[in-house]
Amino acid sequence: MFKGRNTGYYIALLLFSGLFLIVHGKTHIEFFLHLAAIPIEVLVAVFIVEKFLENREQKFKRTQLMYIKSYMFRSEMRDLFVVNFEALKYPVVTMTKIKESSLEELKSIRAEAENLEYKSLEAMEPVIMEYAKARKVWNEFLERAITYNFEEIFRDMIHMLHFVHDIKMFKENNPEKLFVYEAAENEHLYKKVNRVLGDGIIKFLDYAIELKEKQPEIFEEVIADFEFTWRLRHKEQ
Repeated sequence: MFKGRNTGYYIALLLFSGLFLIVHGKTHIEFFLHLAAIPIEVLVAVFIVEKFLENREQKFKRTQLMYIKSYMFRSEMRDLFVVNFEALKYPVVTMTKIKESSLEELKSIRAEAENLEYKSLEAMEPVIMEYAKARKVWNEFLERAITYNFEEIFRDMIHMLHFVHDIKMFKENNPEKLFVYEAAENEHLYKKVNRVLGDGIIKFLDYAIELKEKQPEIFEEVIADFEFTWRLRHKEQ
């Protein structure tokens, strides 16, 4: 509840308050009751200020993380997300559709993505390989989660790195085989595949919604980059 470095200070205030209460109990002098209240009031005030500063620091870190995501999503992870959306059977989503959607339409797409479906097992394999290729990115996110004390992101990255390790081990022993076929025969592994790929879609849409609400100019820039990559891929095909 309190920061460790201030524990002694808080205990001292409580002891002073307790001391004045004991004196009041012995003497019944009202003045000591008022004195006993002062350390408690100071303690409450310090706690409120600390919580305010802590919340402000957390908000600042969240803003920093949003900009870090912007860089990561637009560089190392761009192909990953484009390939992931291309593999979807439901909902059908293109980068142009995301770019042209209103905030409410984006939220509707996000809701539909809770029940997403891929075109086929074969369509999932390139997405899985993109996740494996992005190992450096997951390590970088893990380091930032530790630095900024983001427990949820830390857990997600640990899970992601385990998944990447599964792929690496399989491919080292079966270079010509599709990992997704192996996963389809293992209930636990197939759940992991669907969770990782599905979470990628969900997190991208959550991020798009966050940018649309808070940083519309960055939203336009980010989605324009993805739209460009999408068009290049389809032009090549």
